Amino acid sequence: MKALIQRVRGARVEVAGETVGAIDQGLLALVAVEPQDSPASVAKLLHKLLNYRVFGDGLGKMNLSLSDVGGGLLLVSQFTLAADTQNGLRPSFSSAAPPALGAELFELLVEQARSKHPQVATGQFGADMQVHLVNDGPVTFLLQV
Repeated sequence: MKALIQRVRGARVEVAGETVGAIDQGLLALVAVEPQDSPASVAKLLHKLLNYRVFGDGLGKMNLSLSDVGGGLLLVSQFTLAADTQNGLRPSFSSAAPPALGAELFELLVEQARSKHPQVATGQFGADMQVHLVNDGPVTFLLQV
């Protein structure tokens, strides 16, 4: 699994003009599922999402995690993040999980996140989504498990 995380001051996802998920300060995570991923991958990624230290402490150093600051987590499925872009000028999506596996593991991630963190919002799997955010920093990292 991969997640492109962005520390945000706020973010929201719209589908057909309606907001389906929104957070204030926290992390926006664009999540891709790959064919080899499993429930163990979900657990590893969630651990990183909740504990990766990207928020500033009293000295401005990145020493605090999402769990430490109590921020929101906005999970958005994004299969294009799994694309193979090494050859040619058009991405190949053969490295992305089939839709059924992607949906299953993304929903497992959401379910487990909601059981471990108080503020979790999501986009809509497979939908045409518009993601709005105010990037804080900017601070962006690619997490891979």
